[in-house]
Amino acid sequence: AAIARPELLEKLIPQGGGSAMPITAVVAASASLKHEHLVPERKLVNTTIRQKTFDWLRSQGYSFTPSQANFFMLDAKRPAREVIDALAAKKVFIGRIWPAWPTHLRISVGTQADMDGFQSAFAAVMKNSTSVSYALPARSADSNRDYFYADGQMFPRA
Repeated sequence: AAIARPELLEKLIPQGGGSAMPITAVVAASASLKHEHLVPERKLVNTTIRQKTFDWLRSQGYSFTPSQANFFMLDAKRPAREVIDALAAKKVFIGRIWPAWPTHLRISVGTQADMDGFQSAFAAVMKNSTSVSYALPARSADSNRDYFYADGQMFPRA
């Protein structure tokens, strides 16, 4: 569904926009609204799994951006592509690379079994990584220096 000015909606309709919504999504959403406890129960399950994952990441010393959503950003402190590919080799598939965060991974929160598999694969990938040269250096409290990546290498900004 789309909400916009009428003239903008006119432009969206030929592109399949406007009111296009998969019938399966409409039926599923309608059915879920008939069960008043379903959404709160699912939120609780998702929150519990997400929090367990955050607790594990903290216990292992990993940096991440906490969220209230069904995903979060995890700083691998090495090029994200390297970690994404290594996880895929272990049959764990995660999101795309974010140019603004070249070392961050977008991790979707799945079932507890999904997240257990992610934790196991991620720990193995990080333990076996040979790319320590990509780890970001620690920044001192008085440092305003920033870093950027180019051609697979890290450089300090002037």
